[in-house]
Amino acid sequence: MNLWAPAARRLLAAAALGSAAALAAGCGSSSSSGAGSPQHTVTVTVTPSSGSGGTTAPSTPGTSPTAPGVAECATSDLSVRVGASNGAAGTIYYSLDFTNASSSSCFVEGYPGVSLVTAGSGSGSQIGADAKRVPVVTPKQIVLAPGQTANAQLGVAVAQNFPTSSCHPVTAHWLKVFPPDQTVAAYAPFTTQTCASTSEPTMHIAALTAGA
Repeated sequence: MNLWAPAARRLLAAAALGSAAALAAGCGSSSSSGAGSPQHTVTVTVTPSSGSGGTTAPSTPGTSPTAPGVAECATSDLSVRVGASNGAAGTIYYSLDFTNASSSSCFVEGYPGVSLVTAGSGSGSQIGADAKRVPVVTPKQIVLAPGQTANAQLGVAVAQNFPTSSCHPVTAHWLKVFPPDQTVAAYAPFTTQTCASTSEPTMHIAALTAGA
């Protein structure tokens, strides 16, 4: 029988317990005292996700909030004309273009007032109903630098779609246009058949958007 084996095991166990106690004491003293230990600062940068309420999307050119000193476009600042057209289901759609013809930036926002008239001046009388607003786009403020253009979509229904007895079709040659918030009208040549009766609205207008 080997009498050294039990004794050796006891000695090894005692040595192991002693080492563990010393290690615990050493750890306790280092955590409680910061003297002589270097301090490390860790900087964490958090990037908000696209859905975060703190994230601001970049402004779209032409639709940013008004810069200080930029006034609303007066009628005299704008050149108004009827642009490109296309037809669909008995209605022809036209781009009604508003170009900043002045030497300074200005902004437009909202719906123009549009009607057909008998002459291209203040002496003309209105023909039929004025264009009704349609909320197909959300009104936004559009800053126009000199030479830049905004447009509103003008829809003109084909007069032949309406009963002759209630429409009283006639041919008009001019558009009378009030830019948003203005009381002075601009006039644009425009020939179309329309209803002389105000009971049959043939035109609708959308809010201004950027571009021609």
